[in-house]
Amino acid sequence: MTTTDETRGQPLGERMMSRTRELEAALAQLDEHETVERDAISLALANAHELTTGDLEHPSDVVARDLNMWLERHKYLGEEHAPPVARSM
Repeated sequence: MTTTDETRGQPLGERMMSRTRELEAALAQLDEHETVERDAISLALANAHELTTGDLEHPSDVVARDLNMWLERHKYLGEEHAPPVARSM
């Protein structure tokens, strides 16, 4: 399960930051020959950084929609290379 599912109900900004950290960790785990996956994760992270430049605590409706779409679009990206996510009880 990705942080996209685990963070449902939390503030959108926190969800984005959790998912980008997860993708950054997955990218670090990739071998240099896995270029397709590397490129896909790098592009997703670049898009995330563009979306998270504003006020994440109070995003406009348009930005909130784009953030939610980004989270769903990249829900499974890098999942097989991500380190296990710490589970809170």
